[in-house]
Amino acid sequence: MKIDFHVHLFPDEVARKAIPELARRAGRGPYTDGTLSGTTRKFKESKVDGFVVLSIATNPKQQKNVNDFAIKLKNEGLTAFGSVHPEAPDKLEELHRIRAAGLSGLKLHPVYQNFVINDRSMYPVYDYCEAAGLPICFHAGVDVGFPDDRSAFPEFYADIIRDFPGLKVIFAHLGGYKAWDDVYSFIAGKGREVYFDTAAINWTIDRDFAVRIIEKHGADRILMGSDCPWDDPKNAADFIDSLKLSDGKKDMIFSLNAKRLLKI
Repeated sequence: MKIDFHVHLFPDEVARKAIPELARRAGRGPYTDGTLSGTTRKFKESKVDGFVVLSIATNPKQQKNVNDFAIKLKNEGLTAFGSVHPEAPDKLEELHRIRAAGLSGLKLHPVYQNFVINDRSMYPVYDYCEAAGLPICFHAGVDVGFPDDRSAFPEFYADIIRDFPGLKVIFAHLGGYKAWDDVYSFIAGKGREVYFDTAAINWTIDRDFAVRIIEKHGADRILMGSDCPWDDPKNAADFIDSLKLSDGKKDMIFSLNAKRLLKI
């Protein structure tokens, strides 16, 4: 079984506008049209069994609509994360709603949401999620649309790992896209509840170095991810299959870790 822990999709009318603009910023074409139907079709083609939808509130006013969509997906049988915006005055109330609705976690993107990972103003959010057992998935490392922004770099993770030892966190892109030297030196192996996903790294990272990071951190805390629509889930699965890891460790990465984290 394979579960893709890092997928983005949008309501149909939003996808029509958002995907071309995001593709322009990234300088990279999408593998789907960003809709639920297009994404589901891609996963059937790719023979990946399930996926986790990560939604991002990119401004305070968008927060409720983003979570309404995530709740709709959850009610249709999908696994979905909600989001809050750091500048939303009601972000803690929205966390209550996310939890009550049964969403599986929270997605935060420091670059798009204009905050630094260890910003103390976000500590009430982290405190709530730690107490509630809600995992937080952070964008980590470089964002290709904003390559000079360092707000999601490993240098800021240590405070979170130290101050919230029970908080389940997923640092996307194997701990930090194009910041893997720092991930290996300072983050890999730290924190009992710290996970990395493999989203959108297969065309960039050296495979031997990826294995070194995985072995240092522990294969039991690595999650398969594609960043679909920006990569094909089949590529993400093939990347993991290509690594010099035991079948048992690959099984952890493909689905067992996700099942444990999501309690499914």
